[in-house]
Amino acid sequence: MTLADDDGRTFDEGLLQRLGTEPERDRGDARRVEAIAAEFTMGFAALAEIGPAVTMFGSARTTPDHPHYRQMREVAAAVGRAGYAIITGGGPGLMEAANRGARDAGATSVGCNILLPHEQSSNDYLDISLRFEHFFARKVMFVRYACAFVIGPGGFGTLDELFESLTLIQTGIIPHFPVVLLDPTEWDGLRAWLEANVLEDGRITPADLDTLRTLSDPDAVVAAIHAGRRRQERVVH
Repeated sequence: MTLADDDGRTFDEGLLQRLGTEPERDRGDARRVEAIAAEFTMGFAALAEIGPAVTMFGSARTTPDHPHYRQMREVAAAVGRAGYAIITGGGPGLMEAANRGARDAGATSVGCNILLPHEQSSNDYLDISLRFEHFFARKVMFVRYACAFVIGPGGFGTLDELFESLTLIQTGIIPHFPVVLLDPTEWDGLRAWLEANVLEDGRITPADLDTLRTLSDPDAVVAAIHAGRRRQERVVH
């Protein structure tokens, strides 16, 4: 498979912008369904044996000399030493920091990469490097193989992953597992807004908000992940 259509657009862009019922488009849609199924098959086969894993998100724009990069690397190393594989989007910035931390700890380091107009290229710290052409197929890998999410500061993409994970947990689509936000100073404003507006107005419940943990210490992050995994195991059994 190629990473983009012949006109240079990404696969998701082509899928969402091609409207109509012309026969050629119908044939193209059938081929696209086959390509999507192939991505799921590829991802499931590659990740089936990685064991317990934590998915870590964060800005692709963070440089290695930034405190957030160092923090993510340290947290990922602690999580790796605790026996978890690390899954990221496979790109630069905080994704690289997390994969690098996994490598520091000797843990399995996974990157689920995707073609984007900018900022997205595989980092150098991956044991398993997967390339996806459709965003949602890639997102399934982030969720299916994780027992927790650790989320560093980021932009729209990071916020998308954060709120998507909270929605999946709230609706019971995935187990109620920890969603850890790294560095309270980065996230306290968002949490305060959720409390003062969304919670106060009854649009979410206190239990929904309790899904979020804001932590900085690597050992505290590991403890939260362990506790969440024990809780999931009790539910399963």
